[in-house]
Amino acid sequence: MNALDLTLLYLAAAVLGVVGFRLMKLPPMLGYLVVGVVIGPNALALAQDSHGLRYLAEFGVVFLMFVIGLEFSLPKLRAMRRHVFGLGMSQVTFTVLLTTLASLALGWLLPTWWKMEWQMALALGGVMAMSSTAIVIKLVAERLELESEHGKRVVGILLFQDLAVVPLLVLIPALGSPPDQL
Repeated sequence: MNALDLTLLYLAAAVLGVVGFRLMKLPPMLGYLVVGVVIGPNALALAQDSHGLRYLAEFGVVFLMFVIGLEFSLPKLRAMRRHVFGLGMSQVTFTVLLTTLASLALGWLLPTWWKMEWQMALALGGVMAMSSTAIVIKLVAERLELESEHGKRVVGILLFQDLAVVPLLVLIPALGSPPDQL
């Protein structure tokens, strides 16, 4: 398939997926996901160039984040600081601690099936504390709940998760290094 055929295939599949899932009263984001699985290399194999698709997907996420950024203002973010630093920090801290402790406890209780060093358990906790800001905000916006109290709380938590990613990106490679190189 040439580039034009692939573009038309992606657009047609996306439209059909969104329309079909809206008729079933399901989120359009789920339609995109199902259509991607169906036309992807592991099902019908209509779209086999996964390398090119990755670039297209990255552009999609960039544009989605740009549109989300257009909707926020500095005064609005300042007003949300309690949600960002209160709820967001609590969620990330609680999830990291709970996942780390649960992973270590499983290793202690089931040593033959679940071996995990504390570094790996901490990295797993960091990963489990994160969500996809782009997807969640898109879903909340589709339901017209961004301005509701729970919508503001969700956005605050997501914004803190985005801030927490930066130290995690530094910490995770450091945790994988030998102790003498830390």
